[in-house]
Amino acid sequence: MGNETKKSEELSAMRAMKAVFWSFFGVRRGKDYQADVTHLTPTQLIIAGIVSAILFVAAIVVLVYFVTR
Repeated sequence: MGNETKKSEELSAMRAMKAVFWSFFGVRRGKDYQADVTHLTPTQLIIAGIVSAILFVAAIVVLVYFVTR
């Protein structure tokens, strides 16, 4: 039963990252939104949003570094 819980947590983490990723672009489908609302907690979405924002800013900084080098 421990494997099911771990797999469920990994899937919900991936679902949260996917929801935040598509939200960054403003693209969401109705069925995806309904699934996210019923399966994700606000804490998962906040953490995924913060991680995604940090990765996005880091990617821009690296890109600017290589372009201006």
